[in-house]
Amino acid sequence: MAARPPATFSASDQRSRMVLDQIEKERAATDAKTARLKALRLAKEAEEKTKIVQKASPSKPRGKRIT
Repeated sequence: MAARPPATFSASDQRSRMVLDQIEKERAATDAKTARLKALRLAKEAEEKTKIVQKASPSKPRGKRIT
């Protein structure tokens, strides 16, 4: 016969499960924060890049040159 898992868990098993659950929640929160900060950084870098490109692009001619 196969051994059945106990119907009730010991106090140490419950504490261990609580600790593992807490670690998992903290990891998920950290991952979400990292993803948010990365998105903000990439958006900022893209904005800065467009500003640099706009500055580097030649300006429109202001009028006809008289030669």
